[in-house]
Amino acid sequence: QTKLEQSGGGSVQAGGALNISCAVIGSFFGSECMGWFRQAPGKEREGVAARYDGGGSTWYADSVKGRFTISRDRRNVLYLQMVNLAPEDTAMYYCAADSSYSACLSTRPLALIGYDNWGQGTQVTVSS
Repeated sequence: QTKLEQSGGGSVQAGGALNISCAVIGSFFGSECMGWFRQAPGKEREGVAARYDGGGSTWYADSVKGRFTISRDRRNVLYLQMVNLAPEDTAMYYCAADSSYSACLSTRPLALIGYDNWGQGTQVTVSS
């Protein structure tokens, strides 16, 4: 079974940058549709970025467009590069994979539905 193992994150001042990563351990099968999600205290989990390797598409939430970049390397590691961070970006960040690719083939690839394999989460804190 594919396991997602996250690393990175931490604390930074507003305007700073952080990277978080998600290693796909095990079979590549079922990990072509992946995304990054975040959950702030007292708020619902929301999608921030997703990519579909099968079609070469990427999607971003409006709140992070131009500041966050989702990418993947040949070692099967998914990255989220974040620049110009703001206090409202403070949250626990999760990577996730949709083994059936349904999310990436839908009109709402940043919705939680369909993502069935989740990383353990990593904290990102942005101070003002």
